[in-house]
Amino acid sequence: MRVYHFTDGQYGLENIRRRRLKIATIEDLNDPFEMLGISLPVPAQRRQFFNFRSQMAGQFGVVSFSKAWNDPVQWSHYADKHRGMCLGFDIPDKYLITVLYKSKPYHSSVLDNVRSDDVNGEQLILDLIRTKYRHWAYEQEVRLISELNEADASGLYFVDFSEKVTLREVIVGHRANVSRHDVADALGALAASVTARSARLSFQSYRVVTQRNSALWK
Repeated sequence: MRVYHFTDGQYGLENIRRRRLKIATIEDLNDPFEMLGISLPVPAQRRQFFNFRSQMAGQFGVVSFSKAWNDPVQWSHYADKHRGMCLGFDIPDKYLITVLYKSKPYHSSVLDNVRSDDVNGEQLILDLIRTKYRHWAYEQEVRLISELNEADASGLYFVDFSEKVTLREVIVGHRANVSRHDVADALGALAASVTARSARLSFQSYRVVTQRNSALWK
């Protein structure tokens, strides 16, 4: 599947140069309801669940992608108000989970007889990590779930570019101060297999489109 990751210009170029993407921990994600999409009216249930969630949040994280690159809202929210860029990747479908958008949280009964190390626990983790409130649906999000194995010197976690996560596109925002040379320099040997282009706002719809006038991207 071709999927898209939005980022600001500085980190986008750094990601390309270092051939990696940052893994967000559960607590880093911008939705405060991450892995909290469950009704918990009883205090004992809340204690049980929060312990379960804390354990899971320390074991794995998420790299977020979208199925689309041309939504101006995503450029505004996740690509520094169109001053950043969008990176397109080919990732086999089997490694991705598609986010489900719901109006109501799961019923607390899903916690019955669940342990994190059994099949029911694994299914609950999957259900919670892929479920978000329906107002997030504009993101068309898909997720790559990754274990938090070894942090770098800054304490952050990354997934490397590979056959599993293959960079195919670099789209520079219409307000970005990122030149063709900047992108080519960051790509290096990858340039032959990656399409680089600049974006602009559509003249006919609320969409971001490809800038066809090459003279406008120096």
